[in-house]
Amino acid sequence: MLFGGEQPNPEWWGMDRIMLIRVVVAVLVSAGFFFAMRSPKIVPTGVQNVAESMLDWVRINIAEEILGKENGRRFLAIIASMFFATIFLNLTSIIPFLNISSNARIGMPLVMAAVAYITYCWVGIAKYGFFGFIKSSIVLPGVPLPVHFLLVPIEFVSTFILRPFTLTVRLMANMLSGHIMLVLFFSATQFFVVEKSGIWTLAGVGGIIAGIGFTFFELLVIGLQAYIFALLTAVYIDQSIHADSH
Repeated sequence: MLFGGEQPNPEWWGMDRIMLIRVVVAVLVSAGFFFAMRSPKIVPTGVQNVAESMLDWVRINIAEEILGKENGRRFLAIIASMFFATIFLNLTSIIPFLNISSNARIGMPLVMAAVAYITYCWVGIAKYGFFGFIKSSIVLPGVPLPVHFLLVPIEFVSTFILRPFTLTVRLMANMLSGHIMLVLFFSATQFFVVEKSGIWTLAGVGGIIAGIGFTFFELLVIGLQAYIFALLTAVYIDQSIHADSH
């Protein structure tokens, strides 16, 4: 007993399978990039070439495409971190014996969305000051004064409340729905082939074909969600930099 109350949960500090997946993926990705870039050469070869190609793709197609060369390079680290964290955590959804993306639970998407949101606010406040950034973000120039009473609350809610919420839910919902679909297809295969057998085996074969097909579709979703998350992070940073330009 603790202070006369209930016994505290002995597993509050414990690590479940989802958290273990997150830690393992983070360690592997960090170690992979460290190993690839530990002694960089002017003409990259092997794993350095692979790592640089991946980073260059994010730099050119996301960071510099949205933010321009100077700001793209300035914020490349956070944008690339978002992209690679999302894509590699998503990939665990189709790896046997892991079978789920840890982004299918709200914890990790919420943390990454919070980092993106804090960066967005930090960049704007650093440039415009706290009140200047808020004003620039929610007050539209050239609008009649009475209309501001309608637009300002809408802009405030959409910018400072809904933005991190939608960034979180978009990633989590897509990965959770993909996980559920794969579970349904492969569970149906096991049920019809193992438990029912006989003529029901044909239904099981159809289930596994559908499951394999959906796995390839899930690969597309995995890459697309990583791209969207990193892209929106870059877009939000750009909006913060140019908060006074509507």
